[in-house]
Amino acid sequence: MANNEGKYNIKAASKILGIQPGTLRAWERRYQIIAPVRNESGHRLYTEEHIRILKWLMQKVNKGFTISQAVSLFEKNNQALLETEQMHTDQEDMSTDLLNQLLEALLEFNEGQAHELMDKIFSLYSVEKVLIDILGTLLVKIGDMWENDEISSAHEHFASAFLRSRIGMILHGLPVNGFLPKTVSVCGPGEWHELGLLIYTLFVRRKGFETIYLGTSIADDDIHIVLKEIKPKFLFLSCTLSINLPKTLEMVTVLKQQYPELSIGLGGTAVDKMPESKKREYHDHLIGSTMKDWEDWLRHRMN
Repeated sequence: MANNEGKYNIKAASKILGIQPGTLRAWERRYQIIAPVRNESGHRLYTEEHIRILKWLMQKVNKGFTISQAVSLFEKNNQALLETEQMHTDQEDMSTDLLNQLLEALLEFNEGQAHELMDKIFSLYSVEKVLIDILGTLLVKIGDMWENDEISSAHEHFASAFLRSRIGMILHGLPVNGFLPKTVSVCGPGEWHELGLLIYTLFVRRKGFETIYLGTSIADDDIHIVLKEIKPKFLFLSCTLSINLPKTLEMVTVLKQQYPELSIGLGGTAVDKMPESKKREYHDHLIGSTMKDWEDWLRHRMN
């Protein structure tokens, strides 16, 4: 069906957009941004183009614009704005498709195909987008599938080893800014899920920090040897499994008492799922789960 032919009645359009039919009618009367065609019975029919425009307006409203501001912005340069939004949507669809292909290759133990897909992903997107939107999402999917017994431990180990290798290649090839303080990254006591920590460490390394990556859990006393030898400004701890959270939090408390100048960052799935009371107690140590959170946490402690 052509883009300029009526396809959706007001009930269908309302469901697609997540707004009430009355709101749609009010927008049409007040702003005349679209003009739905009418069928023989006089009922509104919305075209694909109408839905596209209304979705764009809804995105702006959801970001804090008033509807009048969104309409004004659209009227100033509607075609360019729609094309930009469509390009962004197409890119997001492509990244999701590549993520799913990579997941399939890893679950089929197809290392060659996985490397080809990773090469393609890195050629299309920034390292930051690859880390957070693609690899970060992939890690969550693999973790959920493993916990729900949808994949075997062999699948989980193979996928983790592959991703660890690719991220490690980038990590060790990045330059270091000697004027920035040193950092140490290590999993909490008992933890062997290190990929989330590796992604965060790569983020820090791209900022120019000299980073000592220790990976999976080390002996309790060994952390003191590392801290006394390296004298880092930052220590990043990761905890993925809830069973390891109490000892990880205990480590944070002990280290903060013994090294008052050390800034300790705490992240991982188990940390994100902590009760609110624990989050309040360890608030200063929570690095968050988005790149903006990471940026803010680092910036506040560098000042």
